[in-house]
Amino acid sequence: MLTLEGAQAGLSWSTILKRRDGYRHAFDDFEPRKVAAFSEEKISSLLSDERIIRNRMKVQSAVNNARAFVRVQQEFGTFNAYIWQFVGGKPKVNCPATLAGIPAETAESRAMSKDLKRRGFSFVGPTVCYAFMQACGLVDDHTVDCFKARCQGG
Repeated sequence: MLTLEGAQAGLSWSTILKRRDGYRHAFDDFEPRKVAAFSEEKISSLLSDERIIRNRMKVQSAVNNARAFVRVQQEFGTFNAYIWQFVGGKPKVNCPATLAGIPAETAESRAMSKDLKRRGFSFVGPTVCYAFMQACGLVDDHTVDCFKARCQGG
């Protein structure tokens, strides 16, 4: 998810969703250890793969992030154990009244971004981190009138 969120930076999410299978194939089913081992030759070959966004910085970022991901796994046991610390180990339920009440970033996503960058990740700004947090269930931003909301009205 973090690879796809980083690839999406500056683009529409639908652009990335249309290329999801291409990303899955190009990045070996997102197996971090495999991607971390990509050579410069492999990275260069990805830049001609029309199934993904062929931006050198984003492709290089995916490989560097896989390397950083493996280091986080080694330190924390799992990436999951690491990432959930930013919301205290359980989903943060926000219950906005309207879609306009959903922020682009929060104190938690800024903290996550800062720590990920310190650990060598890139394309992980606070907005990318917040989108990742939403997509992975770390935060629940369903509006109060949504049937999926875990707060009043839903």
